[in-house]
Amino acid sequence: MSDSLDSEPRPQAPTTALRQRLAELRGPAAQPRPLDARALAALAANPGCERRALLDGAGVDKAALATALGSPATFGQSQFAFMRGNAFEAKVKSDGGAELLRLMGVESGADVRVPDLSAAGPEGRAARTALALREATAEAAWSLLDHPMLALEVAGSPAYLEPDAVVVAPDGRWTVVEIKSFPMIDASADASKVGAAARQAAVYVLALERVAALTGGAQVAHDILLVCPKDFSNLPTASVVDVRKQLSVTRRQLTRLTRVEDIAAALPEGTTFDPQCTPEQLTAAVESVDAAYAPECLAACELAFHCRERARTAEVVGALGRGLRGELGGLTTIGDVLAAARGTAGDPDDPAVAALRRAAALRAEALEAAGCR
Repeated sequence: MSDSLDSEPRPQAPTTALRQRLAELRGPAAQPRPLDARALAALAANPGCERRALLDGAGVDKAALATALGSPATFGQSQFAFMRGNAFEAKVKSDGGAELLRLMGVESGADVRVPDLSAAGPEGRAARTALALREATAEAAWSLLDHPMLALEVAGSPAYLEPDAVVVAPDGRWTVVEIKSFPMIDASADASKVGAAARQAAVYVLALERVAALTGGAQVAHDILLVCPKDFSNLPTASVVDVRKQLSVTRRQLTRLTRVEDIAAALPEGTTFDPQCTPEQLTAAVESVDAAYAPECLAACELAFHCRERARTAEVVGALGRGLRGELGGLTTIGDVLAAARGTAGDPDDPAVAALRRAAALRAEALEAAGCR
């Protein structure tokens, strides 16, 4: 079995020089924080943010960094919600996952295998998971993989991901299972929460596809099983969620990410994000890496409040929303926008400039008609 494990492909590990550089960026006493699917989904949603790509790739504790900068993050799961989620997941997976398999449509009493996925370290667990998936597919039997470990290369660095479960059907179909503690009332759940779960699950599907490409007869389902409490009870119910759109976006966005070593190489010598440094030193370090702030960051990144303040100070158009930023094209600051609207700057052949000047003219006409001038 060890030969099979060793033969499993793994993401290319960072070079020794890169590992040392990333350790310097974290600080001498800081342990690297592993990338998870939620962070990757947020990163894929904003691929132009080199700041987040570098900090996540280096394993920097962004919450501690934000606190040291004086802009602590105010989002995250409460301890009560965390405990409730763990209790609900344990209920869903009790008795060998009987309830979960029932929601999958597996008949009671069916022969279901639950392979042991334990191994040393994330690399070992990822290799053991890949082997278990191959064996389950070859055996053409129902298998439940509880908290498997999947590997995915992101911006040149390996990321190890742990979905709640993966179910292998006798026909070789692999399905990601996401277990969430938010309720599903009348067979419907909060759209924003379902969307976040779908984006997170798309990362797992992408990692599974990498394994399936090397496993004959395997097919990764592009719809995931979302398990939630039913109505106001603690009884589990499930819904099938199509993640093809999220998968396509995630795949495209992750390929656009600048490699971590390229971003790190452009930093000034001695740059570090060690929370033990002074706020002035940390501010200089953070500002040395380009960010792409948008209001959506407030729900997904610990540094969002710091970046928002900087974006507002610099009058960056992106602070008003990604949609508006896209509409305005090369006009990147509010000053540029106002100058273009007044006709003192900007190319008149630019559609955005022409639209701004037309809007300014219409506003002036309306004000004149109302006697405001």
